[in-house]
Formats: sequence, C-alpha cells, structure tokens
Amino acid sequence: MWGRNGLWEELLGMLRLIIGVAAGYVLGAKAGRARYEQISKTTRAISESPVTRKVVMMGRQKLSDKLSTQPKLEPMVPLDERTTILVPQDQLRR
Repeated sequence: MWGRNGLWEELLGMLRLIIGVAAGYVLGAKAGRARYEQISKTTRAISESPVTRKVVMMGRQKLSDKLSTQPKLEPMVPLDERTTILVPQDQLRR
C-alpha cells in the first residue's frame, strides 16, 4: 500500500489540517463573539434610548389613529346642558 514514510507523511498532513481547522475555528469563534457582543451592545443602547422610545410611541399612536374603527365625532347640536348630538367628522357640514 504505502511505504512507511508515505503513511507517516499522510498522517502528518492530516494532523496539520486538523490543527489548522481547529485553530481557525477557535480564532473565528472569538472574533465572531466579539462582533456579536458589539452588535448586541449597540442594539440594546438604541432600543433603550428615550428618543427611540418616543419615536416608536408616536409611530404606534399614528398607526392606531389611522387604523381605528371608531369614527372621529364632533359635537353638532347641544340639546340641553347634559346632552349633545355627535356626528362623524367626515359627515360634518362646514
């Protein structure tokens, strides 16, 4: 099959390959973890920012107003001190 030196060379080559893959994996994992931590820290800072929270709250309110099934009502005619007729804004004659 192989000579004694050929087998030894083959095993040594495989060992070098395994060591290289292992070293690459460890170094890549450390670099990947550091980048992950950096992205995670930035994301956390942005999401916890008061400015971001205010913008999100305003966006939610605008979306809620647009999607509301309740019509915007305007007072039309006060009948007495306690009773007022309301009409939807889009039907109000101005």
